[in-house]
Amino acid sequence: MIALQLVDVKDFMNKLLRTDLLDHFLLPEASVSTGVTYTIDGHLNTDYFQPEDEAYDLLEQTAIAPFALLRPACLKLIQGPHTPLAFKFVFQLSPENQRRTVERSGTGFRTEEISGMFLNLRFSEGKLTCTTGISYRTFSMNKSLEQEWDRLITIFFKNHKIPFEIL
Repeated sequence: MIALQLVDVKDFMNKLLRTDLLDHFLLPEASVSTGVTYTIDGHLNTDYFQPEDEAYDLLEQTAIAPFALLRPACLKLIQGPHTPLAFKFVFQLSPENQRRTVERSGTGFRTEEISGMFLNLRFSEGKLTCTTGISYRTFSMNKSLEQEWDRLITIFFKNHKIPFEIL
């Protein structure tokens, strides 16, 4: 796990909310504190969707909504005359991207040993921090997959010209 402070909050938020930067991630949970606090549970309500709905096909792949589906609502919550007091976004790799990441890591872990690979964003007191994390189904002292995930996130930020400082 690493913690990063994102240097240019305004630029990053523009990329996050107005581009597809993290659209391929799932969003299991989020909260935005403005005049009130909004909480988003990104778990799909399967009974709501009909076969003709755009999101219906997602139900076969995952129980969690991709950020692409929730991004417009998140933008509406955050944009406005005042900066939010705080927010938190928990991003999770999709099952397919997680499988590919684990297989390509060369760490010896199997996909079924991993519950989730996460990227957490937290904004508070004008600072935006990002932490990485992995949830394992079994205990392991081996931290090689975490180190690889941390490395991949820093490469991702560099490739998208997102300046950061390691905390």
